[in-house]
Amino acid sequence: MSVTPPFTDLQIKKAAGGFYEGHSVEIALLSKGIMVALVLWALIWPANANGTLGSLNSQLLNVFNQFYIYIVGFFAFFLLVVAVLPKTGSQLMGRPGEKPEFSNFSWFSMMFGAGLGVGLMVFATAEPLSLWGSNPVVVAGAVAGNTEEAVQSAYRYTFAHYGFHAWSIYVVTGLSLAYYAYTRDMPLTIRSALTPLFGGLMNGFLGHVVDVLGVVATILGVSVTIGFGVSQFIDGVYAITGVEWIMNSAGDVPVPSKVGLVAGLVVIMGLSIISAVSGVGRGVKYLSNLNLVLSLILLTTFVIFGSFAFAMSTYGSAFVDYIINFFSISFGAYGPQDPAAFAAALPEAAKPLADDLIGGATNAWGAWGGSDGFETFKSGLAGAAAELDDATLAAVYEAGNAQRQFGWQAGWTTFYWAWWIAFSPFVGLFLARISKGRTVREFIVGCVFAPALVCFAWMTILGGTAIDLELTGGAAGAITGASQTNQLFATLGQMIDGGLLSGLTVMCVVLIMTFLVTSADSGILVMNTIMSGGEQETGIKHRIVWGLILTAVIGTLILAAGENNPMDALKNAMIIGALPFTMVMGLMCVALAKALYRDGKRNKIAAAE
Repeated sequence: MSVTPPFTDLQIKKAAGGFYEGHSVEIALLSKGIMVALVLWALIWPANANGTLGSLNSQLLNVFNQFYIYIVGFFAFFLLVVAVLPKTGSQLMGRPGEKPEFSNFSWFSMMFGAGLGVGLMVFATAEPLSLWGSNPVVVAGAVAGNTEEAVQSAYRYTFAHYGFHAWSIYVVTGLSLAYYAYTRDMPLTIRSALTPLFGGLMNGFLGHVVDVLGVVATILGVSVTIGFGVSQFIDGVYAITGVEWIMNSAGDVPVPSKVGLVAGLVVIMGLSIISAVSGVGRGVKYLSNLNLVLSLILLTTFVIFGSFAFAMSTYGSAFVDYIINFFSISFGAYGPQDPAAFAAALPEAAKPLADDLIGGATNAWGAWGGSDGFETFKSGLAGAAAELDDATLAAVYEAGNAQRQFGWQAGWTTFYWAWWIAFSPFVGLFLARISKGRTVREFIVGCVFAPALVCFAWMTILGGTAIDLELTGGAAGAITGASQTNQLFATLGQMIDGGLLSGLTVMCVVLIMTFLVTSADSGILVMNTIMSGGEQETGIKHRIVWGLILTAVIGTLILAAGENNPMDALKNAMIIGALPFTMVMGLMCVALAKALYRDGKRNKIAAAE
């Protein structure tokens, strides 16, 4: 019995000369056309762009929030099954007998570097602190936010957002790219991952569309990452210099102004483009080593001066809680609650007042900042609604729980899933490049568990210290009251002072800057790798062009957003842009399952012969 050989004749037409020599003109022009159109729209009609992106994002979340949750849960369990099954897990990503390209130590070191980046610098304290104030358990009214009882659930969802689900997203893309590249000598590009399903169709327009979706997702994912990083960079510069014009002081706390964000963006992207032109970008590994050293210094500071015992006890209990709730986190999806369904669930005394009650009862952020959500709901009522008894109001609040859960999930978990999906071509390609010669099981276990455990430690040591300082009263609201991107600096200010604080603040700014430069440079490299049909070395001129386009995308979307929420347009565009690539990733899983099954049959037949 024979099995048809796999399709491997992937031919990506490339320009033989001119500006696009060695690149696919179709992919380049489609990708750039989409990005230039987005930039012009945000530049010429900023209010329309911001409003339309926000409205479209809301409509998509109403329809696709559950899809995002379910498919990421599927990714995690799909990889678990592939790793556990003997035949699929033992498949080698390489030629028979081929050894790993890197030692285990080097492999895990690079994984560690991939696990620490701009996102972890921004959210190391902001994520646990924010979820301490508001998470699904708090939203349901089971505990009050910003209390000792809310710590466990805060870390349950912190671990969810930065743990095995997040890395499963990266590994689905990375494993698909690595498997075909190293077992079938196919290009390291997105369309290769769908050849088991579509065969020769990937040589044509359909293949171009798949690669373009990967490029667009990468641009938007990197844009959000750089946007958050630049915001924290400006907070750090302000902490060092006290320069007023880079901050917006109109709100309760100073936050980076649009002018400050654009100025910081120009500096960061300018350094990234200079890196590309000068060839310094080839020394990314040296910058990565610097990042690792500075990260360890920062971590050591928190171990010595922070709440290390509280962090470690939190790590253990939170990890167990995360595993216990893993299935419900994976598939506990919510859709929007119909107002008629809310009204029907009300007690008879409250039904005539449904329109007056629905706003407060379904507000997912009513329990934010340590307040009791139910008490906040009651205090906001007026007229006849305020005269209802507590038992009736408690039933009303419970009737709105489904909508509150949907609002929270769409604003937090789904945002993260979309962000990691958009970022997955970038991280997945990196993981694929360093994993030649590994088995499928090694790749899944190493790339899902190792970096996730590092993320957990980082979040509990830095974030746990911030929470402990607030719990014990030492910070007195100074950390929770700071903006998200400033909470790391606020925590340092509560831990230490004097010259050590100044030195560490400067070090953090340098660390953020190097993370941003390497992220931008590497992101641009990934875009060019896709457009060149999997080539790892691409021309400097294309890196400059994409550096300028990336700068323009981030800058114009920041300017298009509202003054108090300059990241909104970027975040909305990213969630929208990630949706098509999410569907591509679902097809990747189907294609990989088919490839692993059929390759297993081929190996069995070859062994029998």
